Amino acid sequence: MQKIIEAAWNNRKLLKDTATQTTIREVIELLDKGKLRVAEPIGNEWQVNEWVKKAVILYFPIQKMETIEVGIFEYHDKMKLKTNYEALGVRVVPNAVARYGAYLAKGVIMMPSYVNIGAYVDSGTMVDTWATVGSCAQIGKDVHLSGGVGIGGVLEPVQAAPVIIEDGCFIGSRCIVVEGVRVQSQAVLGANVVLTKSTKIIDVTGNEPIEYKGIVPSRSVVIPGAYTKKFPAGEYNVPCALIIGQRKESTDLKTSLNNALREYDVAV
Repeated sequence: MQKIIEAAWNNRKLLKDTATQTTIREVIELLDKGKLRVAEPIGNEWQVNEWVKKAVILYFPIQKMETIEVGIFEYHDKMKLKTNYEALGVRVVPNAVARYGAYLAKGVIMMPSYVNIGAYVDSGTMVDTWATVGSCAQIGKDVHLSGGVGIGGVLEPVQAAPVIIEDGCFIGSRCIVVEGVRVQSQAVLGANVVLTKSTKIIDVTGNEPIEYKGIVPSRSVVIPGAYTKKFPAGEYNVPCALIIGQRKESTDLKTSLNNALREYDVAV
């Protein structure tokens, strides 16, 4: 399949070929069932399967616009909606939408929210009200994406890594995580934390600050912050993220998501 996808990527005329279209649709079906992923953990690192992202991009031009009727609602799009939630063991509250080609594992709960094609959402995860999981984003087990969280998608450029939220993370209300940032297991983001690839993530728990970019270390408790930066026009405060502590082993995991922030007197 990879060879066929790569050939079509380099020569779009092949998209008219029936075998090529069949292969692209097979890839999307495997994504939908969780048998193929845009990115997958290899040990402690993540491998991005660029050819799978290419297949997702190539899926759009071979699809025709169609009218989709869901009760009293009408949509007009190239993508089918995900279905068969009862058999999948997924709870979907009305107005929640997932596109075909997104994987939702058993035990996922979707409040009114949105999950885009190519995304992978693992078991026990809550996608809370008005949270969005962008294309190809990878969400681990037992994650809580709080109300209004924005997890960025990535299809192009193909080389770009998707956002990765690892197992057990708590992402507070109105957080934004984009540009391939990786939030490692059991980390906690307080409300309104914004993380891009260039955002400074500063550990301020020791005598000297330790700076990260693009990655939040495991079990970190993170809040919004700011630092002063000089510009030609003067000095201004620039947003950053501050690591102010660690989740404690002694706290029961089921309650520690909120308690980890309350211990530091931080809003959830």
